[in-house]
Amino acid sequence: MTAAMKTLGEQVLKVRSKNAGPFWVTIDIFCGSPQAYASILPRVRTADVGRLYGTPEQLVKRFDIPDLHVIKFSIPRPVVQGAAADRDMHGAQWAHLLDEMLV
Repeated sequence: MTAAMKTLGEQVLKVRSKNAGPFWVTIDIFCGSPQAYASILPRVRTADVGRLYGTPEQLVKRFDIPDLHVIKFSIPRPVVQGAAADRDMHGAQWAHLLDEMLV
């Protein structure tokens, strides 16, 4: 990592994920200020988020919420919540990949 590159988590207030029903996970980027939101918005691309989670871009739902300085992504879970193969029943660990992404 070069000195100029920082992780997303270092540049925003918080990255959080949680269930959005048994078939989806939502990942929220709380930018914390209008300036951080304006800076981060163009650098967090939907295609990159899809690649990060192994999800086709057309299945990634993106919601930009300028009044709250939040960028939200909803991604289909690879398995239904609570299935034997579910590795994160509450969806709380999904945020870490995005938190550590270099932007």
